[in-house]
Amino acid sequence: MQLNQLQRRTKNKNVKRVGRGGGRGKTSGRGTKGQKARSGHRIRPDVREKLKKLPKLRGYNFNSFAAPAIVINLRSLEVAFSSGDTVNPKVLLERGLIRARKAATLKVKILADGTLTKKLTVSGCTMSASAKEKIEQAGGSVVA
Repeated sequence: MQLNQLQRRTKNKNVKRVGRGGGRGKTSGRGTKGQKARSGHRIRPDVREKLKKLPKLRGYNFNSFAAPAIVINLRSLEVAFSSGDTVNPKVLLERGLIRARKAATLKVKILADGTLTKKLTVSGCTMSASAKEKIEQAGGSVVA
């Protein structure tokens, strides 16, 4: 066998080059105009479209990361404390009225739900105006 007598086992298949004249004219099998008809087209994900439509929230609110205050009512203080006791976040934690949050300072807010008949000294807690009023009516005091 000579080199000029060599033949392929499989027939040579021509790759059809689309859009180079002849065969498939005009749109070259890509439909009509637009993004999908172009080469290297990339369609933006649907999620991105939805995100783009949401309004931007301007500014930076550092307090948005702060943990909300733990709420406790006067009803709970009435049961857990006796007259003359001091109430602060540390004592509330020791008595089991509140639970500690991981890596967060204890912020406690006292609300006026329930009645208070005992004289208590409250410190280190924020409270509603009506709760403060009820504590002072019972003979207690609020230390800021």
